[in-house]
Amino acid sequence: MHRECALLLASATAVAADQPAPSFQQIEVAEHVYDGGWEHFVGGGVAVFDCNGDSLPDLFAAGGSNPSQLFRNTSGGDLSFRVDTPEALSLTGVTGAYPLDIDSDGFQDLAVLRVGEDLLLRGQPDCQFTPFADLNFQSDDHWTTGFSATWEDGETLPTLAFGTYVDRYDPEGPFETCGPTLLYRPKGSGYAAPVPLEPGYCSLSILFSDWARTGRADLRVSNDRHYYVRGGQEQLWAMEAEPRLYTEDDGWLPYSIWGMGIASRDLTGDGFSDVYLTSMGDQKFQVFDPSEDSPTWRDATYEKGTTAHRPHVGGDGRPSTGWHAQFGDANNDGLDDIFVTKGNVEQMPVAALNDPNNLMLQQPDGSFVEAAAKAGVASMAKSRGGALVDLNNDGQLDLVVVNRGAPLEVHQNTTTAGNWVLVDVSQNTSNRAAVGGFIEMRMPSGFQTREITIGGGHAGGTSGLHHFGLGQAEAVELRMIWPDGSTGDWQAYDANQIIRLDH
Repeated sequence: MHRECALLLASATAVAADQPAPSFQQIEVAEHVYDGGWEHFVGGGVAVFDCNGDSLPDLFAAGGSNPSQLFRNTSGGDLSFRVDTPEALSLTGVTGAYPLDIDSDGFQDLAVLRVGEDLLLRGQPDCQFTPFADLNFQSDDHWTTGFSATWEDGETLPTLAFGTYVDRYDPEGPFETCGPTLLYRPKGSGYAAPVPLEPGYCSLSILFSDWARTGRADLRVSNDRHYYVRGGQEQLWAMEAEPRLYTEDDGWLPYSIWGMGIASRDLTGDGFSDVYLTSMGDQKFQVFDPSEDSPTWRDATYEKGTTAHRPHVGGDGRPSTGWHAQFGDANNDGLDDIFVTKGNVEQMPVAALNDPNNLMLQQPDGSFVEAAAKAGVASMAKSRGGALVDLNNDGQLDLVVVNRGAPLEVHQNTTTAGNWVLVDVSQNTSNRAAVGGFIEMRMPSGFQTREITIGGGHAGGTSGLHHFGLGQAEAVELRMIWPDGSTGDWQAYDANQIIRLDH
């Protein structure tokens, strides 16, 4: 290892003196455990969304061999939840779920990923759900571990992608028996039969993103080298009439990892999304290279201090295993941070067993320092899914973690420093949440771009208000670039409020 890299990694073991860590307090909730056999070594996601119209995000947590559960948000000033799971959501075999308004009726629906048949459940008033009866959505018995959705040009319904993992029925398996990603495109008022995107390399996270800012979202797929073993790599599918893989001739740089999760956010201020990819061993932070005019991301992991490759506390020196990853400003200083859930697959002797979660705080120079232990969120459980999200609309990002074989955790952010805004985006047409649009924000300290997406993470996602930390800025300017390409005017807003952008 180069000396400068070693020094950078050493410096990332503690919070810088001028960059205070956020503080979190774990709250008591009803017990919920994600568990099961080898088919549930992966998965364990949580969907975070408002299912009853009270403007507070509720939680739907996968249970694996245990029933999935819905936690209704009953927060006042302090966070609180109660279990209230309707029959339609009390399911076994669930690996994860993602919220989205499929039929644009104003109620959040759920794409439920399972070991078995995947489900599309229609949201109804007061957190009730029922299967869609009229979409012609057909799912076979798969081991599903990834999901993403986007609205393609001119379509009323979203295009859906389900990432399948190992074909557990293949007698030659499990190694080198990876299933394909399944693409469901709208056909009339429903869905056509799924198109398999092959080759498949055992995906664990997928994400539609308009990486080139052209108005078309392509599909990034993060794959698990543990099962594809050789011959595979990370993938980016061009969503043309006939989807095709980007190759080195297009500028795509091939690489292979034990891919578990995807986080996407513009951290450089150039308007293009950078990515953070979790893996076994070092995690990958890759910065988009706009000079190439191609799907080219450059590795910046060591430069930024984001490897998170070994436990930062606990004394276990073996490599870490990363799962869910998410960007968010945990201390409202105006800089996005990175949260990563960690945990051994089960009892893999080559990987750390005491593997704490990471909360890496971004510094003014763009590097990151580790703060999970000081913040109180360095859980040693086998964590899987998670969410960094404001659960009580106080402008502070709280934390939800789903653990394998251990209870779900909810942590309230009790930090008081830093200003903020929450942005509520809505359009009065299909694709009500403006998926594929971009929120742009400018303030004296810099420029931020936020793409609205569904997917990524590890087996779960969030739908709702978009949080921006502002640091000491008392006002901010915002504009919206809508999915149809129209651009709103810059508007000035005071800090510490919910801002509504309508189209």
